[in-house]
Amino acid sequence: MKTTLGIDIGSSSVKVSLLDVETGRCVASSTNPSQEMPIDALRSGWAEQDPEMWWRYATEGIRQIAAQYPMSDVRAIGITYQMHGLVCLDKAGRPLRKAIIWCDSRAVEIGAEALEGIGRDYCLSHALNSPGNFTASKLAWVKRNEPELFGRIDRFMLPGDYIAYRLSGEISTTESGLSEQILWDFKEERRADFVADYYGIPRTMIPDAGLSIGIGARTDQATEAALGIPAGTPISYRAGDQPNNAFSLNVMEAGEIAATGGTSGVVYGVVDTPKADPKSRVNTFVHVNHTAANPRYGILLCINGTGILNSWVRRHITQEKIGYAEMNSLAEQAPAGCDGLLMLPFGNGAERMLENRCTGTAIEGIDLNRHTTAHLLRAAQEGIACSFRYGIDIMRSLGLRPDVIRAGRANLFLSPLFRRTLATLTGARIELFDTDGALGAARGAALGAGLYKSREEAFASLKRLEVIEPEAADREALEASYERWKQALETRLKN
Repeated sequence: MKTTLGIDIGSSSVKVSLLDVETGRCVASSTNPSQEMPIDALRSGWAEQDPEMWWRYATEGIRQIAAQYPMSDVRAIGITYQMHGLVCLDKAGRPLRKAIIWCDSRAVEIGAEALEGIGRDYCLSHALNSPGNFTASKLAWVKRNEPELFGRIDRFMLPGDYIAYRLSGEISTTESGLSEQILWDFKEERRADFVADYYGIPRTMIPDAGLSIGIGARTDQATEAALGIPAGTPISYRAGDQPNNAFSLNVMEAGEIAATGGTSGVVYGVVDTPKADPKSRVNTFVHVNHTAANPRYGILLCINGTGILNSWVRRHITQEKIGYAEMNSLAEQAPAGCDGLLMLPFGNGAERMLENRCTGTAIEGIDLNRHTTAHLLRAAQEGIACSFRYGIDIMRSLGLRPDVIRAGRANLFLSPLFRRTLATLTGARIELFDTDGALGAARGAALGAGLYKSREEAFASLKRLEVIEPEAADREALEASYERWKQALETRLKN
């Protein structure tokens, strides 16, 4: 049996999946640890993890699968990972400090300074984003605050690059990875050395970049000895978690959209023309199948306050007396539009979509004689769907035309009410699939190594579980409710 491995380095856990190339079926998977991995926060707004911890759980997961299936059958490896993290290595290839991960906000001010220092117009036209809190800005923070350590850095990389390095002994990254570090020049189609130069980052610290789908490195003898994976096995796919989620759902052409709805919500849409949002409310990255001849860019909208509102409602409104399935059924008893009751879900920190403002969560329009628990439950899900609609309208202004939204059947997308509301508010058909990040990385590895000859062959086994169409019956009520919701939000933004 020919197999490929997919490794998903999250901030909560590390998942490994084994794909049977011939059938396209996941034959084994493991998730480690059993409890969430720790995140160190020495100060408010900081978030760090030990790269050695990721490697330890990745190898543990591989060994668990190796107990069932021979690693000698593995023909390729794919890696997906938490985006925007910073791993610093010394000349011996050892981490010099804990990784500064995606949700660490210490470099926000440094990124804001760089936007003005480089020049706002130049930065937005070439990098398509503010330097913000991306990887290069995190490294600039290290340079400013830990100069002795900075002087010992030989190379820096993303979390997924580190796992590839541990498997191969080779230091490399991808063009998509450079874009998520704010080190890609979209206008010139090359590395954005102007950002590194502004920050005083030696260019020699930046790994060489290849394509996401294609052989970027090969496993070494140490990996064969430790894990049984044959030396020379290609590491043929690498992508950050959100581009990979889109790839996992076969979202690779202009106009296609992937979405997730966990604690935060993400919409990731593909376009073929690079265009910056002048207010940097969404971010643009090089997509996994991008080439200079056939450009593909991913526009990423992240909404911090989405599923966390639904979980808050369960804890504090229902007092955890019912589960999410029962909450969904109870919410269905209230009418579309909730008889005027509105919820704004933005209570999980500053929202980039709202220009880095934090409006907080709000419940508006409560009628003590009419509204019930069912109304509150439905208003939460409608409010979350409204936040998706608000962000998708921003993406429309950048050329995205959402006709279809693809998602895994998980988290918020387990709710029939949420799915119907989102479809009706956006006018898009929602397609649900049975896949995840690690399996997507394993599929990408097979495509990148040539085990699949085409995209069509790679996704022939991807199983679509359900299709949700917009509902004409609720459109008028939901559209009117959205306009009230939008007015309530914009009133808070003015205050």
